[in-house]
Amino acid sequence: MANLRRYDPITELARFDPFRNFEDLFRDFRLGNVMREGEGQQPIRIDVHENETSYTVRADLPGVNREDIKVDISGNRVSIAAETKRSEEHKQGGNVVRSERYYGEQYRSFLLEHDIDDAQASAKYEGGVLELTLPKKAQQGSRKLEIH
Repeated sequence: MANLRRYDPITELARFDPFRNFEDLFRDFRLGNVMREGEGQQPIRIDVHENETSYTVRADLPGVNREDIKVDISGNRVSIAAETKRSEEHKQGGNVVRSERYYGEQYRSFLLEHDIDDAQASAKYEGGVLELTLPKKAQQGSRKLEIH
């Protein structure tokens, strides 16, 4: 049996309660995240290792084609973008019963302590893991100017 209540706008205005919908705000927020779960991608997970001359970055990109990965290096900023394409088709006999497609993009950008020598940088992609070798740019020594 449904519990019905008559709406009276005057009573609602007379009873001032600034927090009456506060719980609804958080309830709707949680529901939205649960409903969107599975349709979005997780952020690109990375590991960064450093030695005296270079950085090694490993990024997990499972199920991504090599052609759909873009790496951009600008000074000490490294940006990785990957386009994800999935297509799934279920057939029964000769008829398609269900067909699902997903297209999305993952993006990750981060700063390193030293500038990168982008001319010497290299990348390889194997088994769903992108490995970047990023040599550090030679430190420019400071120069004191002599005043004449």
